Amino acid sequence: MSRAISVRGLAKRFGGLEALRGVDLEVEQGEFFALLGPNGAGKTTLISILAGLVRASAGEASIMGHDVVRDYRDARRKLGVVPQELVFDPFFTVRETLQFQSGYFGIKRNDDWIDALLHHLNLTDKADTNMRRLSGGMKRRVLVAQALVHRPPVIVLDEPTAGVDVELRQTLWQFIRELNGQGHTILLTTHYLEEAEELCERVAMLKAGRIVALDRTANLLRADAQRRVELRLSPSRLPAALQPRLAGEKNGAFLLNLNDYGELEGMLAEIRLAGVQIESFCVRQPDLEEVFLQTMRGQP
Repeated sequence: MSRAISVRGLAKRFGGLEALRGVDLEVEQGEFFALLGPNGAGKTTLISILAGLVRASAGEASIMGHDVVRDYRDARRKLGVVPQELVFDPFFTVRETLQFQSGYFGIKRNDDWIDALLHHLNLTDKADTNMRRLSGGMKRRVLVAQALVHRPPVIVLDEPTAGVDVELRQTLWQFIRELNGQGHTILLTTHYLEEAEELCERVAMLKAGRIVALDRTANLLRADAQRRVELRLSPSRLPAALQPRLAGEKNGAFLLNLNDYGELEGMLAEIRLAGVQIESFCVRQPDLEEVFLQTMRGQP
């Protein structure tokens, strides 16, 4: 069985800028995989190479065993990409847009699948609406439908929920989960790390064009097994005795490292002695956002 996505020694230079520096990555068929990284890490460049929009400077990439350069026609048919940007043709209705996209892949009589996509993405009542008249969230739904109209086995979602409402997120993820359950491979990039943590089996983290972490999501979380106490204090002043435990601050709350639950009593006693009131208190397990930030800080 061929891998859904295979990338070996992939490099890309734009003049003096190295956007990718020898990336090796393999995504198995049927995986829900996250590609994470800060802005400028090289995620979109990697996706553009997979989609045939950018030619790599070195290395090779394939989709379902089809090289994206030598066997580009089959590679394109196996891949559907939902881009970050809201790109659309202002002269077509929603249905016409999907029919045109079907024709691009040589697919005739695709109306049943188009109707199914419109239904799953809550676009049925917008089918005959011109693309110009849609809201940003509705346009993004059409981009998802365009990426799926030729039924590709590999789907790339590049920041699919950026700037969209809660309803669209829930609708989109429900549909994408169904597709993944049917065997479709999903590659997701997102800045909403809670989405990646909930949805993705494996995670790769990219920084400055290099893979700096790659593992199962559960393993990455287990590696940062440090429990933390989140405290919101009034006044917002951490007692000196607890300063060595300070792991950081988040939204006005102090995050303190906790090695054992038995340490809680002593920590609360120090707060009482300092005459500080506790506004809120919770014990937090590590999440993917913390792992991501720690990984990025630890890499040059």
